[in-house]
Amino acid sequence: MDEASDRGAAIERRRKWSVFLLAGSVLLLLIAFFPRIHTNLRAKPSGYTPTQQTVTVERKSFSHVLRLSGTTQAARSFIVSAPQLEGAQLNNLNITSIVEPGAAVQTGDVLVRFDPQAQVKDFLEKQKTYTDLVSQVEQKEADAEIAKAKDDTALAKAETALKKAELEVQRNEIVSRIDAEKNQLALEEAQSTLKQVKQTYDLKRKAANAATKIVEIQRDRALEAMRYAQSNADKMTIHAPMDGVAVMNTVWLGSRMGTVQKGDSVQPGVPFMQLVDPSKMEVRATVSQSDFGSVRVGQTATVRFDAYPEMTLPATLAEVSPLGEQGKFSEKVRTFAALFTIQGSNPRLLPDLSAALDIVLDSKEQALAVPRAAVASRPDGEFVWVKAIGGYERREVKVGPMSDTEAVIVSGVSQGDVLRLSTTDSDGADKP
Repeated sequence: MDEASDRGAAIERRRKWSVFLLAGSVLLLLIAFFPRIHTNLRAKPSGYTPTQQTVTVERKSFSHVLRLSGTTQAARSFIVSAPQLEGAQLNNLNITSIVEPGAAVQTGDVLVRFDPQAQVKDFLEKQKTYTDLVSQVEQKEADAEIAKAKDDTALAKAETALKKAELEVQRNEIVSRIDAEKNQLALEEAQSTLKQVKQTYDLKRKAANAATKIVEIQRDRALEAMRYAQSNADKMTIHAPMDGVAVMNTVWLGSRMGTVQKGDSVQPGVPFMQLVDPSKMEVRATVSQSDFGSVRVGQTATVRFDAYPEMTLPATLAEVSPLGEQGKFSEKVRTFAALFTIQGSNPRLLPDLSAALDIVLDSKEQALAVPRAAVASRPDGEFVWVKAIGGYERREVKVGPMSDTEAVIVSGVSQGDVLRLSTTDSDGADKP
């Protein structure tokens, strides 16, 4: 058993040494060949020359176009919002019917209806309260007339009693002394009674008028409340004030963002729809500070739409803001708002479409236009590299209008000349 164990241990040691020797040999090979492999990877092939990009001078149409981006909006529109009801009613409003998105509507058509049950119930309650108070005012006025008639009778009776007492006093010379004293006392009593009746008469009229006025104020308040309730009920149906197309806004609907549909609930005051006139559309764009001097009111532009690449419409610059706003990327670079009026219409033209406006700032026919990369500039002027026998030669040129990608050569080259675009010189000449 011991001899077998020693034999197995010897075999295991020889196997481990074989593995170590193999790994060491591979490592030595990698160390020996790595510099050569690295050098070969970085070395350029024999006869390598940089690629020379060239362009042939041709006569063609040149246009310097300024492109602006913006969004469409309606020049004439009506914002449809969930009605804000009079009073402290803050509950959401349920939509019972609404026009389809993109539907064409005419003046007076129903745009949306909300559930009016709560408002109609409130109106009926306010109407009942108002009717009751009207009856109370009439009752107060009738009671006041009855009380006035009674007081008028009492006043007339007191005046009659006073006149009778005065006549009796005139007989004091022919009656006994006791009767004369009685007549005098009766006269004084009649005078006091008449004075008291007159004083209470005025007080009773003022009290009756005040009681009636209180009920009248309550009646007037109830009338205003009833009118508010009627107005709230009328607001449950919104009609179109103009001809146009219905456009839905994306709003928050409790647990999601979306456009409203029949059966949805909307908070009061939320603008969920627009009624736009598609025949009068505008594009609100931004002009960078560097391009501000190139635009002016009255310029024409071509409008293209990201949603409809095949559709183009002409537009005219109507307004440019004289004051710039702070740019998005730098506080020093400002942007200016510009408003373009679209000429013409299209049924697919709706608000909030992203649009691009191309303004042609300069154009020339049959011009020698070349890429701007072919023209180099130095303090003494512009030049190009023209292909000649054995390489490229430097030639001074006069440059005319330039766009972002092209430049017009006024003089210095001819049609058919080959210009170099690459700035790498292979023949040792000066680099552009």
